[in-house]
Amino acid sequence: MSETTHDATVAVSAPAAPDEGLTARELAAKHGLTVSGARPSLIEYVRQLWDRRHFILAFSRAKLTAQYSQAKLGQLWQVATPLLNAAVYFFIFGLLLEADRGMSREVYIPFLVTGVFVFTFTQSSVMAGVRAISGNLGLVRALHFPRASLPVSFALQQLQQLLFSMIVLFAIAVGFGHYPDLSWLLIVPVLVLQFCFNTGLALIMARAGAKTPDLAQLMPFVMRTWMYASGVMFSIPIFLADKPAWIANVLQWNPAAIYMDLMRFALIDDYGSQYLPDHVWAAAGGWAVLFALGGFVYFWKAEERYGRG
Repeated sequence: MSETTHDATVAVSAPAAPDEGLTARELAAKHGLTVSGARPSLIEYVRQLWDRRHFILAFSRAKLTAQYSQAKLGQLWQVATPLLNAAVYFFIFGLLLEADRGMSREVYIPFLVTGVFVFTFTQSSVMAGVRAISGNLGLVRALHFPRASLPVSFALQQLQQLLFSMIVLFAIAVGFGHYPDLSWLLIVPVLVLQFCFNTGLALIMARAGAKTPDLAQLMPFVMRTWMYASGVMFSIPIFLADKPAWIANVLQWNPAAIYMDLMRFALIDDYGSQYLPDHVWAAAGGWAVLFALGGFVYFWKAEERYGRG
């Protein structure tokens, strides 16, 4: 493009830049730029998470190994801690308060230890989930990976810890006369369903804890209340036999109570189906699917906000 100046010479103006007039969004799209840390589609997110499965497993093992690395007894605390808790609860609830309500010692002690171990699995998954993002900000900000890897890894860590504890639980059950039979095979689906439930709950708490770090200080009180309401130390239908039926029904249908009772049903010979709520397996599966899928989607929706601000 040219024009004549006042002295009759011809001036040639520079051509317009090809990107002139484009907005920042249009300019980025033209040159193939994308938002850093943008949330992928749900299907793509699942694929990315599957690609990181080896990292998730290795990270959970490393965390489990390091958990008691400073203690002289080391990994023995994985079993000693819930056993000591069970001993305290037996002294307070079994001996002083007589929460066994007619159960023989051969039933009540495995009943109590099973409840403590199984509830600790959920409790530890929740507490680890709360700190999954807020406690690993350095890793979140330094590397690009699906953030769900962290709460999933922590839930897997707690599952591995429970599996170590199950060896002691089996020994206690046998010691009190409850020998392996076909019902023990039910332990596998119970653990699978509880792991799915715990993972979904850990994902929910991870997103909540990333936004509100003070939640980590509140959750111990919430978990303690949940423990007392779930029948860890007593059988809900027996202990509340003189109360309105709806109270026992509500408490029995909470997921922590369902997974504990199913594990007791599998392990303890005299803990029969009369102690379980109706349609207990459907309820166990429903809670697992609801929290696993709902928690995953809930966590994914905030993927691009983790570690920022």
